[in-house]
Amino acid sequence: MVVSTPSVQPGPSSTTTVRKNRRKITRKSGLPPKPAAQQNTDEDQEMNDVEGPTSNITDQLVETQADDDELLIDVDPLETTAAPAFPPLAPGAGTTRLKSETRRIPIPPHRMTPLKKDWINIFGPLTEILGLQVRMNVQRRCVEARTSKETKDIGALQKGADFVKAYALGFDVNDAIALLRLDDLYLDSFEIKDVKTLQGDHLSRAIGRIAGQDGKTKFTIENASRTRIVLADTKIHIMGSFQNIKIARDAIVSLILGSPPGKVYAGLRTVSSRMRQRAL
Repeated sequence: MVVSTPSVQPGPSSTTTVRKNRRKITRKSGLPPKPAAQQNTDEDQEMNDVEGPTSNITDQLVETQADDDELLIDVDPLETTAAPAFPPLAPGAGTTRLKSETRRIPIPPHRMTPLKKDWINIFGPLTEILGLQVRMNVQRRCVEARTSKETKDIGALQKGADFVKAYALGFDVNDAIALLRLDDLYLDSFEIKDVKTLQGDHLSRAIGRIAGQDGKTKFTIENASRTRIVLADTKIHIMGSFQNIKIARDAIVSLILGSPPGKVYAGLRTVSSRMRQRAL
């Protein structure tokens, strides 16, 4: 037997769907491809469209900053003025006046009589060289000095006090005046017991070794070290420069410790020769 299958003919609905699909495909794939240059321009335009708002924000920030600067400048404007005009100074305005300072220098009782005798030679340099006002207070046994309008040096009062103190310790007036004229002179004082504890005859023999016969040893030390020495019982005062005071003090200390004067003289000769070589 032959079975015959009926042939199915496509209806109008199926044909229309196929045609629509074909039209969609042709619409999607049937467009001609764009050239590469046009694609690049389209991508750049898209990037510009994306970057557009950010660039606008930066422009707005710059404009706001410029507006702020203009506001600051407008708030505090600088007026063009000429050079400042100050009134002229008074004739004595540039000179600074020192405050009035007072100093009291005590005088030992045994130096009051020599002070009265040499008072003319003492207050003359203080008033003429330093420009101080000086007076002697007999009741308090001291010399009072203070600055005045004629005082020009700041250290004048200290120099005057050192001058009077040197005279009170026993130095001559002519030697003490060197403290007013030279800046590198000092006073040094010590006692024999500071070097070595001596009592009785041992102490008197030590003082005799320092002074020497008729003061020969003391004068030799002074001339070799270019200093001035005062022996006041057990106290020793030296006036001179720092280095010279050290030389004289070493010589006196060696005499106190018992060194013979001849050995001390030999040491002073070597030191004086070295000082001469350095001076040359």
